[in-house]
Amino acid sequence: MSTVPDVPYRLEFSVEVPGTPEQVWQAIATAAGMNAWFLPTEMEERAGGSLRFTMGPDMGSDGRVTGWDPPRRLVYEEDWAALTGQDPDALSPLTSEFLVEARSGGTCVVRVTSSGFGTGAAWEQEFWADLEPNWRPFFDNLRLYLAHFPGQEAVQLEVSASHTGDAEALWARVRDALPLGEPGSALRVRGTTGTVERVGERQALVRLTAPVPGMLNVYTHGEGEGGSRGTATAGVRAYLFPDAAADRAASADQVRREEEDWRTWLQDLPVPV
Repeated sequence: MSTVPDVPYRLEFSVEVPGTPEQVWQAIATAAGMNAWFLPTEMEERAGGSLRFTMGPDMGSDGRVTGWDPPRRLVYEEDWAALTGQDPDALSPLTSEFLVEARSGGTCVVRVTSSGFGTGAAWEQEFWADLEPNWRPFFDNLRLYLAHFPGQEAVQLEVSASHTGDAEALWARVRDALPLGEPGSALRVRGTTGTVERVGERQALVRLTAPVPGMLNVYTHGEGEGGSRGTATAGVRAYLFPDAAADRAASADQVRREEEDWRTWLQDLPVPV
């Protein structure tokens, strides 16, 4: 018998994105589409199909598709207990629903709802408090993907480097080193060019134009006690769209060079004090 208590948590928001319902569906309900703006994704694209989001080395979230009505409605559940290391009898799955509504002028509204029932413990309240600021910026990625790269498959790149110190101070160093201006300003760093699309709290989004077109997320986060005793991490996550007509091996080599260049850049950031 299930012991899951009736303690509801719910997150709802809407985003307007360019594209037809079919284009939006490709982006939110296929593995190739999700991989182009979200996390590395494996998905059986059908009702009852399996689902996995890769969050890092040896870390991921497993689930299944529970609602499938192309191109209007997608629902999936993630194994919240496995994801958070909790008692599986104490937590129900984390459920996410996407509703796609066409608007005039060639746009769609995507309504996103995530919900779950759990223990009401402090750790769970913190999880939900962090969910929106950690997840919602991805939907700026979705908007940018549909505006500039609809239907294209991405090669993801993600690298990070840890420094002793505070995440806020490290973010200030990242902004200065790029240098990162206001939205709409040009970005030029280590041979990479692009346009700043969004600047948020310790994170930013850039549309890349060269050497490989794509999207770049830059971020910092902190662990430990902060200050000189804590650990701060700076990272970049890029979604790159190499020239489809180019030799695939050459494109792969170019992406690997980009990865190594960004890793070196992050490691060489001055340590904040």
